[in-house]
Amino acid sequence: MAKKSRTKARDAAAPAEGEVGPRQPCPCGSGKRYKACHGAPGGARTPFVKRPFEGLPSECDVIALRELVPAATAPLQVSGTDRSVVLCSLLPMAAPAMVRASGEVWLGLQVQHAFGDPARDLGAVLTAALEQAERGEPGVVGLTADPGPGPRLQDLVTGDRLDVTVHEGFDYWIADVEDKDAMAAALEQANASVNPTVKLASVEAAYWTNVGTKEHLRWVMPEPEDQLLDALARLHAAGKDDLAPGSRLVGMFRAHGLLAPVWDLPVGTGAEVLEEPAARFAADLAEALASTEELTAAERAARQGLANRQVTIR
Repeated sequence: MAKKSRTKARDAAAPAEGEVGPRQPCPCGSGKRYKACHGAPGGARTPFVKRPFEGLPSECDVIALRELVPAATAPLQVSGTDRSVVLCSLLPMAAPAMVRASGEVWLGLQVQHAFGDPARDLGAVLTAALEQAERGEPGVVGLTADPGPGPRLQDLVTGDRLDVTVHEGFDYWIADVEDKDAMAAALEQANASVNPTVKLASVEAAYWTNVGTKEHLRWVMPEPEDQLLDALARLHAAGKDDLAPGSRLVGMFRAHGLLAPVWDLPVGTGAEVLEEPAARFAADLAEALASTEELTAAERAARQGLANRQVTIR
């Protein structure tokens, strides 16, 4: 029997453009190879979703709160209940959800279930938390296994947008607790890790932060990646991407199917002075997005440079 061509076998197994190869890390963030996780037959019941929060009110802010903002909250309107529900960037002990003694439900965003679809996981946790609250049982709610089919977060949440409040620390953890001294040490330790953060008011989903040695503006944008890269390249080549004296567009994060451009800012810039330039940049960006002209050589070079300075958050 003739030997099979190893080259042909490799070619047949090569993934198509945009697909995940069997030996590559699974995009869900589990740390496993794709063939042993979401690429395994029957290995994962929930398919991996590239843009899991699409259709959710304030999708860009949700991504920012999940990946970039340390301490923030937003009330949620949930269909089928008048119970108070609060979306939180982070809960004590990184809990997925909590039913408070008051009966209020808190849902945590900064949780890595690694079941393929964070919106499905959050929907399952929220559903379980609401059921637990109806039973009058305060405590932590979480997932121990892939929840399988069911409502996603955007299937449960109503309204057009979220009203996000950025906090200086995690004092909201104990806002409804009588014995605040019992959590004082844990709260102090958690607050020590928080970098000052401010949400800009003039544009959507843009957050200034001070990390000590420098300041940044991180801005989650809803446009498709290719179109956004073209538009950013046009503005960069035209010198229209500066937001403050000494600022520089240094790259971008890719998170949950969207891009978040990042600007370095000189220490002492602050958030307030960025409001007007950010609004102006948003107007210029909208014009650049509408352009149908071919990129110039300078714009193509700028685009390549931006594409090479991307970091994917999983």
